[in-house]
Amino acid sequence: MAEWLGVTIGELEWFADLKALGYKRPLARLSHYHYRILAKQSGNIRLIEAPKSRQKVLQRQILSEILEKIPPHPAAHGFLKGRSIKTFVTPHVGQRVVLRMDLRDYFPKLAGARIQTFFRTLGYPEAVADLLGGICTNAVPRDAWQEADWDVDPIRLREARQLYSRSHLPQGAPTSPALANLCSYRADCRLVGIARSVGATYTRYADDLAFSGDEILERRIERFAIHVTAILNDEGFSVNHRKTRIMRQGVRQYLAGLVANRHLNMIRTDYDRLKATLTNCVRLGAESQNRAGHPEFWLHLEGHVAFVEMINPARGKRLRAIYQQIQWE
Repeated sequence: MAEWLGVTIGELEWFADLKALGYKRPLARLSHYHYRILAKQSGNIRLIEAPKSRQKVLQRQILSEILEKIPPHPAAHGFLKGRSIKTFVTPHVGQRVVLRMDLRDYFPKLAGARIQTFFRTLGYPEAVADLLGGICTNAVPRDAWQEADWDVDPIRLREARQLYSRSHLPQGAPTSPALANLCSYRADCRLVGIARSVGATYTRYADDLAFSGDEILERRIERFAIHVTAILNDEGFSVNHRKTRIMRQGVRQYLAGLVANRHLNMIRTDYDRLKATLTNCVRLGAESQNRAGHPEFWLHLEGHVAFVEMINPARGKRLRAIYQQIQWE
């Protein structure tokens, strides 16, 4: 394994860190990750764990040579080639009722032991599986939270520290999305089964789950949501009940920021906001609209326009025409 990864035995053990020395003896120069703390409007805390260059090289090799060769579940649409937010929402367009659910702490809830077990199921010897799992997981030391000096609920901060202190999938590592999808395979199988029992459709985009169907599902939707929650709990996941939505035809049915009532479309206010920004860039100059200080603002806007072109080509064409009128310095 060390030869395959192009490292020595000592380096292999250091990068895998099965003894959790990075957590027990935290030193910034010896850490394998950079940390960035994000506070959500809801009050929850998210930690971005970006692997340093050498750790990232090993993870990318594991991703390309092992993980990407394993077919994901057809219901999974996040972080996969040929699938996107569009393929996630499209099966639910024009349905009588749509159920949206969200998983809480999706990446950190996938423990290091679970990742090591996954590699064992692929047929790797226990020692190899443990090392592969160690390279792809992380336990965050306490000093990584020293920058958390904003006005945040101390209870939430304590819960976040406890959650991330255990070995888990780091949000920011190239291997984490693929491992999360593969570790969710059995849950996806069970959710497809329960959806089919009521003639419903199921898709998942990372931690966003969507179910839709006709009158049969609509009549049983509340009980159906309870059964789905029970399955997810049994699979080791937690449902964020505050984000659960039951959306019938009489209201706007939206998934991952897209409207799915009659046809796939963007939320009107999002489109109008982007159009106004592009128009002001033409009239007042691009820098006047870069309030968030994006270093490459032209790429930022280009990405938004390309997204609209993918979802609604007609609207995207209009935005592209405005974008091409912007004078960049």
